[in-house]
Amino acid sequence: MISELVMFDLPAGMTRAEVVQGMREVAPAWRRNPDLIRKTFLYDPANSRTGALYLWTTRAAAEAAHDGAWRQRVMDKYGSVPTLQYFETPLVVDNALGETIEG
Repeated sequence: MISELVMFDLPAGMTRAEVVQGMREVAPAWRRNPDLIRKTFLYDPANSRTGALYLWTTRAAAEAAHDGAWRQRVMDKYGSVPTLQYFETPLVVDNALGETIEG
């Protein structure tokens, strides 16, 4: 498994409500991605940033989901270039599901 941290800056004046609405709008599309295990949306109001922590089956799946077209949509909507970091994820403890996932 691969964890991917994606972050980008928000436009000046964008409210929390607007950020959360954007999250709600894209959530259904992410639910349809068979290679995405989990996505945790992030919001950092102190630094006017947002993003997500993704858990993917493979790095190739993460890179395919965040291709040039996706990066352009972020730039068009938020005026920001996203940063992406990847981490090998050998083990996930999921207390909500009551299981440990080994990848």
